[in-house]
Amino acid sequence: MASGSDQHIVVVGLGYVGLPLAVALARHFPTTGFDIDPGRIAELQRGHDRTREVEPHALATSSITLTASTDKASGADVYIVTVPTPVDNANRPDLGPVMAATRTVAGLLRPGRNAIVIYESTVYPGVTEDLCGPELERISGLTRGIDFFLGYSPERINPGDREHTVERIIKVVAGENPVVLDRIADMYGRITSAGAFRAASIKTAEAAKVIENAQRDINIAFMNEITQIFAKLDLSIWDVLEAAGTKWNFLRFQPGLVGGHCIGVDPYYLAHVAQNLGHSPEVILAGRSINDSMAIWVADAIHSRRKSRMGSVLILGVTFKEDVPDLRNSKVFDVVRRLEWLGHEVTLHDPLANAEEARHEYGATLTPTALDRQYDVVVATVPHRQYKDFDRATIERLVAPDGLLADLKAIWRDKPFPASVDRWTL
Repeated sequence: MASGSDQHIVVVGLGYVGLPLAVALARHFPTTGFDIDPGRIAELQRGHDRTREVEPHALATSSITLTASTDKASGADVYIVTVPTPVDNANRPDLGPVMAATRTVAGLLRPGRNAIVIYESTVYPGVTEDLCGPELERISGLTRGIDFFLGYSPERINPGDREHTVERIIKVVAGENPVVLDRIADMYGRITSAGAFRAASIKTAEAAKVIENAQRDINIAFMNEITQIFAKLDLSIWDVLEAAGTKWNFLRFQPGLVGGHCIGVDPYYLAHVAQNLGHSPEVILAGRSINDSMAIWVADAIHSRRKSRMGSVLILGVTFKEDVPDLRNSKVFDVVRRLEWLGHEVTLHDPLANAEEARHEYGATLTPTALDRQYDVVVATVPHRQYKDFDRATIERLVAPDGLLADLKAIWRDKPFPASVDRWTL
């Protein structure tokens, strides 16, 4: 069992989580980044990361080995699985990607290496030991606890966040025995200045991760519900939050469209395991229901504000959050579909999103020249920095006379506009 700086580490999956982790590990260990997509590998070898999580210079100067070939990833000392864990159309956990990665890793394990297989993918408690471990044994023919060992360290990547990077956050770690836990804690402890927290067990670490995002989801759901209540009272949620925020212990969550690959997904994993145990997760599912329906409420509110008059609509931003190109589970497209269903002609603009991905995943067309004309309704859905920096003249040029400016996140709250522009926000 190799340990220390000479151990060979393979990171499986080079997306938003895997690539930053692999680059950080490569500063301390021989590290291979493995992805099944040859196009992704070629892109990274050219020094370009479409996720924008790793800067070109950091990628170009990294000692990491990038490969889509299993031959270059076999016989390692540590495998770290960082693939997505989405839900299906019925909001049930889709463990397909993580089980496919498990089968790939199983084919890479070699007798006598005593490798550790660590999962970073968000799952419900029990997946690592009860599902992944047996699958590793079945495919590899090796025995867990003798030939290979299991570990878990939940990812905490926040796309676009340059402060809470993997090198600065506390890494929760867990291993199936004390020796394995020590190795995992030492490995992650070398790459982050904040250190590693040793969870009581693998299931504990799995549970900790899944409730982190469920907690945020529930708090945002409360914000979205009171937003809808206050709208009936002709109150802006931003004015209310500004006043409430003066209390020292007020939790500063904000309303909005809850998408992405974590907050909009992980609560369903927690609900799934609860239901399997015979428990009805009422608060968790209520929060999900409110947040999933927020896009429809926004579209209907815009339509009502227009007194049901149909017209041209410009959507500014389609990614799931600001200043990232990530389109996964973006709820903006729910707003778009609802507005189109209500009879509006919708044009989409986003300076960061990949047009081909938007077309493939959502059947949507991004219009780079969308800012060159006027619209009956302009909806600022995602507060990208480019949109925040719009001056008053730019915004006024986009809104037709007697048009509606729907500023969902109040990014232009302090900008004065003529009375002819109908302003609305949450």
